[in-house]
Amino acid sequence: MKILFVMPKVGAWATHGEHRAPNQLYAHWASYVRERGYDKVEVLDCRALDIVMEEMVEKVKDKDPDIVVLGDMLHSYGGYAIVHYFLESAKLIKKVLPKTKIVVGGLWFSATPIETLKKNPAIDFVVMAEEEAFFDLIEAIDKKKSFNNIAGVASRVDGEIIMGPHRPLMQDLDKLPLPAYDLFPMDRYVGHTYWKPFVEVVSSRGCPSACTFCYEWDQYDPRSPNDFLTWRAKSPERVIEELELLHKKFGVKVIVLQEDNFNVDPKRVEIFCRLKLEKENPIKWVSLGRAIDWVSCESILPLMKESGLFIGVFGIEVTTPEELKKIAKGITIEDIIKTVDILRRNNIAVVADIMIGFDYDNEAIIKQRFEFTDEVDPDILWIGYVTPAPNSPMWRIALKNKWIDPDNIDFIHWDFLHPVMPTNYLSVQDLGRLGAWCMREFYSKPGRIQRIMHSDFDQLAKLCFQDVMRGVSKWEAGAVKGEKHI
Repeated sequence: MKILFVMPKVGAWATHGEHRAPNQLYAHWASYVRERGYDKVEVLDCRALDIVMEEMVEKVKDKDPDIVVLGDMLHSYGGYAIVHYFLESAKLIKKVLPKTKIVVGGLWFSATPIETLKKNPAIDFVVMAEEEAFFDLIEAIDKKKSFNNIAGVASRVDGEIIMGPHRPLMQDLDKLPLPAYDLFPMDRYVGHTYWKPFVEVVSSRGCPSACTFCYEWDQYDPRSPNDFLTWRAKSPERVIEELELLHKKFGVKVIVLQEDNFNVDPKRVEIFCRLKLEKENPIKWVSLGRAIDWVSCESILPLMKESGLFIGVFGIEVTTPEELKKIAKGITIEDIIKTVDILRRNNIAVVADIMIGFDYDNEAIIKQRFEFTDEVDPDILWIGYVTPAPNSPMWRIALKNKWIDPDNIDFIHWDFLHPVMPTNYLSVQDLGRLGAWCMREFYSKPGRIQRIMHSDFDQLAKLCFQDVMRGVSKWEAGAVKGEKHI
């Protein structure tokens, strides 16, 4: 049985320049089923190979797979805009290969299985859970078993939609095989135009927090969205094993530990860094984390720097104690200020983001949010628009206020860089204007460019700053004029 993972050609966020990495959902799912005997597995990455939709469909037709898989587990380059391309791919592939089974999973799809199957007749199955559920589905298709009770899978059976039972989360991520990077054109991946060869690594899943707006709510069975709140991680030894593979076999030089909470456990981070130095692994790395977790890692930041960390990323989001509590961020203003300070003292460049478009936002609040952030002075600012994820509290607020129509979502603009809904006080147009004002103000501040370019930061951080600067006008065109990025 032939399984083909298809990544259509898509772009990247305005602030990311040329940016593409191996699809981590495909890398994990493919390795899992291959280890269990399904070795006719292939990845067609049209994003990396610069293959347009029409040519992609012809290539899929020529390969004539039994199963086509579509989806992703990361929002790191296009948010939900990529869902548009997955849906279009499913429709076109089913048209030329009507007997091929089409499976989707990961972001958006896992949280909306019934809606996905109802609206998209080309799609046959939605995987709501993880690798185990995908394997059980593949085995059921191969051995012609019943689809009625596959835990973690929604199926279309004789025209009816069947929801399998909820599947508990995998607890030991070390039992997963290493991602199947050998299936990808590894020499074609690049981050922020200049980082190459490049990979986005995922070493943990879930989050101990429960931010009301977080996009990660969308990766879980809608009957059990609180699964998101369980943080599970690969051991540092396992993460180093993956980095050794990336370095020695594929020559990767830069990675982003793309999960939101790599640094939840400082001891795990310390072991990771010491092992990396012991192995003399030269890969430079970027890490994401909450401010409170960066603060808890203060004593090991010199070690993190020594082991190759050159950028630390965290979310400011909002800038008053009342707001932080309201969105369940789980951090304090003091954590935000200290995070910037301790990263900068260790010559680690700081990327921070703020969010615009919460239900209570007005112009004064947004300007205060920017002014606080400008004073705190991260090196790179990323501004995102609140874009409700299925399962999230913000999704429920948006539905209650009738700010979104779940049956008519314009995925192309649901990329977190376009305002997609109003607030109690501001229109979508107002939000676009205010976001553009914030970006222009931040990146035109006298002395900021000179400070960063003449700093002791790693050259890769300076190149990232230049890449973001070049994207500001494109960012503004999206926010204000609706021009698409992805």
